[in-house]
Amino acid sequence: MAGGKIRKEKPSRAATLQGGIPFHKSKGQHILKNPLLVDTIVQKAGIKSTDVILEIGPGTGNLTKKLLEAGKSVITVELDPRMVLELQCRFQGPDSNRLKVIQGDVLKCDLPYFDICVANIPYQISSPLTFKLLSHRPAFRCAVIMFQKEFAMRLVAQPGDDLYCRLSVNTQLLAHVSHLLKVRKNNFRPPPKVDSSVVRIEPRKPFPLVNFKEWDGLIRLCFNRKNKTLGSIFRRKTVLSLLEKNYKTLQALQLSQKGSSEDTDMAEDVSVLAHAIEDLNLDMEDGRDDEDMEMEGDDAGVEGSDFKDKVLGVLKQGDFEEKRSSKLTKVDFLYLLSLFNKAGIHFS
Repeated sequence: MAGGKIRKEKPSRAATLQGGIPFHKSKGQHILKNPLLVDTIVQKAGIKSTDVILEIGPGTGNLTKKLLEAGKSVITVELDPRMVLELQCRFQGPDSNRLKVIQGDVLKCDLPYFDICVANIPYQISSPLTFKLLSHRPAFRCAVIMFQKEFAMRLVAQPGDDLYCRLSVNTQLLAHVSHLLKVRKNNFRPPPKVDSSVVRIEPRKPFPLVNFKEWDGLIRLCFNRKNKTLGSIFRRKTVLSLLEKNYKTLQALQLSQKGSSEDTDMAEDVSVLAHAIEDLNLDMEDGRDDEDMEMEGDDAGVEGSDFKDKVLGVLKQGDFEEKRSSKLTKVDFLYLLSLFNKAGIHFS
C-alpha cells in the first residue's frame, strides 16, 4: 500500500496472513500470490539490466524480488510501516544495497529518478497516481501497472467506445496506453471484489505543448454530456456566460494570446488532470439520443448575441457543430482548442 491514510482497525476474519501480517482490504492491500503472474508482469515490462525500477505499494515483496533479479536497483514506496519492516527483514545482504525503501504516501512524496515503474497499486489512488507519474521529470521510459479492470478499460478506450471518457482522452494526450493482460481476482491474497488488468503506459515524447488548464476546461465541458452535439453544448446559457466572462476579463486585462507556446510549468500544470476520475458518472450516458435529452432549464433558448455567434462560428469553422465528444480524438480536441484560443475564447 503506497497511498491514502492508515486508520487503526481490527483485521477482518477474511484477511489472509503472510508472515503473520494481516492484510486490510480497506487500505487496498491485495498481495499477488501467483508466481507465474508475477513472472509474466516482469517479462512484459521489458526491464533492462541497467534500469532503476520504481515499485509502488510493494507489500511483502513478492514482485520486488523479481524486479531485483531483472534490473539494476529497485526503489519502493510503501505507506504501511509493517510492510516496510517486512521488506527490510526479507531483503538483507547483497540485495539490501540495491533496494531503497521509502516510507510514505506516494501522492505526497517527491519521486526520485527512475527508468521504469512496475506496480500493483491500491486502486483508490489510480487516477492521481497516473497523472503524478506522467508529470514526473525527467520522463520515465514506461510504466506497467495493475489497475482495477474498469479503470484500465477507460484508460485504453478509443473514440466511439462506451467507456471513452475524460480519463481516456486526458491520459492518451500524455501517453501511449496499451492493455497487456487481464487478472482474475483469485490471483490475490486477500482477493478483491473485482477483476484487474495490467496496462502499459509510455509517456509521449516530445511532451505535448498545451496549456493544461485550458485543455481541462474544454474537456470538462465537452464530456459533461459526451453524446450530445457540441453545437448543443455550446448553446447553453451557463456555458456561454462562463466563456463570455473569461473573454471580457482577458480583454480588460489586455492579455496577449500565447496559445500552446505559453511558458508554463508543465509538471505543475498536468496535475489539473489528476481528478479526471471524479466525474466518471457524468461521462457515461444512459443511451438516449439527443432529441430525448433536451438540456434542463438552460439550453439553447438563448437569444442571438455577438458572442454566441462568435462561439458557434468557431464550431462551424472546424466542422464541429454536429460532432459529439464521444467520437472525437485527442487531435480533434487539440484542434478545437486552438480554434477557440485564436478567436480569443478561453476555458480557464
